[in-house]
Amino acid sequence: MSGRVVPVFLLSLCLTVGSVQSQGSSQDTFIIQYLERRLAQMEERLNQCEQSVTQKSYDLSSEIRGYLSTLSVVRSEVKSQVDGVSARVDRVERELEYLENKIPTQSDIEMEEALLEQQIKAAELDQLKKKAKIKVENDCSTALSQIKSLKIVKKAGDTYGSWFKDPSEGSEKVYLLSGIRNDTVLEYVSLQSFTERTFAPPEKVVRLPLHWQGTGHVVYNGFLYCHKADTPNQILKVDLLNGTVVDSTLVPGAGRLPVYSLNPNTYLDLAVDELGLWVIHADPEYGGNLVITKLDKGTLAVEYTWDTQCRSRDAEGAFLICGTLYVVYNTRYGGRSTVQCLYDIHDTIHSGESPVIFFPKRYTSHSSIHYHPGDKQLYAWDDGYQTIYKVETRRNEPAVAE
Repeated sequence: MSGRVVPVFLLSLCLTVGSVQSQGSSQDTFIIQYLERRLAQMEERLNQCEQSVTQKSYDLSSEIRGYLSTLSVVRSEVKSQVDGVSARVDRVERELEYLENKIPTQSDIEMEEALLEQQIKAAELDQLKKKAKIKVENDCSTALSQIKSLKIVKKAGDTYGSWFKDPSEGSEKVYLLSGIRNDTVLEYVSLQSFTERTFAPPEKVVRLPLHWQGTGHVVYNGFLYCHKADTPNQILKVDLLNGTVVDSTLVPGAGRLPVYSLNPNTYLDLAVDELGLWVIHADPEYGGNLVITKLDKGTLAVEYTWDTQCRSRDAEGAFLICGTLYVVYNTRYGGRSTVQCLYDIHDTIHSGESPVIFFPKRYTSHSSIHYHPGDKQLYAWDDGYQTIYKVETRRNEPAVAE
């Protein structure tokens, strides 16, 4: 529209200019020149306005096209979600129909309950048979009566660690695992060799392919049994001849609490007694009390598990003698260790009937305690000192009714 108005307006002005020029007035000539400049400015501004309107129209059109594209994508997504919900509703309806057809009748429920009760009774009977089997096959009726003497053998390694002898028959080898996490096992041919080698290296240093953690390790018949680092409840069986892992197992329910509150870096404590290989751990489902599990030393299969009344709070260690767990307590400040709780799998010894057993007077705290059934001694790690306690036992005869 602006393009038609300007030429008509210019033509009219030109006619007027021509008429005025014919009169030859200089003042009129100046006015005409002024008007020509103003007209040129107006024409330029009109062109700029036209360009601005065109650009804004193009931008608005592009923005609307973008909104339409986004709306199309959202519409597709909503349609896809609606289709998915519809399919899930159909599947739920089919499953409900299936479950309605599978719900048993009252008579079926009663039969299932009776069968379950029979299975529970069979499982309880099987557990009693296992317990009796352990008792019959192993004539072990020894009970701890006193911890007689203390001998500090050496000071080696870190503040925390464990050391022990291989309790298998005919073996005199001594092993040392320093710290709470490592991949190294030091082996000595005998206790005398361990004692004399104050500055000399051990006869053998075994490097393992994996790290162990805690201080609850044992060596049995040339195999190291240890807690695999960075796992809550995995036990490794390592052949110390070549340092290779030959088997492993997971201990049910273990690894959620430190086995002893005064030894917070140990979650699984392995032990050996006259009956074989054991693992001790704390279970939060039983108030943090200790649980003992009998393991097959060859296959690491769980043979049986006992829940004890011995608490893990204020405990620093434990050991087993003839199937009886003895728990050692102390204070978090260190002091004289005492055995204040025991659990006998044969039900012939009870904590309430047994007096508190004191360790020889030494005010410190143990990071590991291992019983050797052949030597009748405890091998303890006592604030960096390798210590031996001589124990006195008695034959535990059940009372005979008169």
